[in-house]
Amino acid sequence: MKLLIVAAAALIDAHDRILITQRPPGKAMAGLWEFPGGKLEPGETPENALVRELREELDLEVAATDLAPLTFASHTYDDFHLLMPLYTCRRWQGTVKLIDVSAAKFVTAPELSDAAMPAADVPLVRQLQSALSSVADR
Repeated sequence: MKLLIVAAAALIDAHDRILITQRPPGKAMAGLWEFPGGKLEPGETPENALVRELREELDLEVAATDLAPLTFASHTYDDFHLLMPLYTCRRWQGTVKLIDVSAAKFVTAPELSDAAMPAADVPLVRQLQSALSSVADR
């Protein structure tokens, strides 16, 4: 079975809301919401892939040093196995533009549970919600 490595970012704004994006028509799992990011190119680190993907998909500039690893997902789909590290990021430059996504929105941590997401993203949601509630409790 093919192993696919995809890096994802939880972009968290000043109000602790998280950016999610909607997969465009014509792509696998079209219409589902996900954390922005994408496939690693050969020889590319997850951080560099996120810097590139966030620029290509949303016209946002992120420094690799502003990406903090949080958790990862390991999920088997019918025809591939997905390994997806999730990074948090609280600093970026630019305004979200819909370049390679259908929609984008900032949601609160509890609202993440209401978003229809690919199966691999579901455990990431719980981990992110837990991490954000731990920060809020301090």
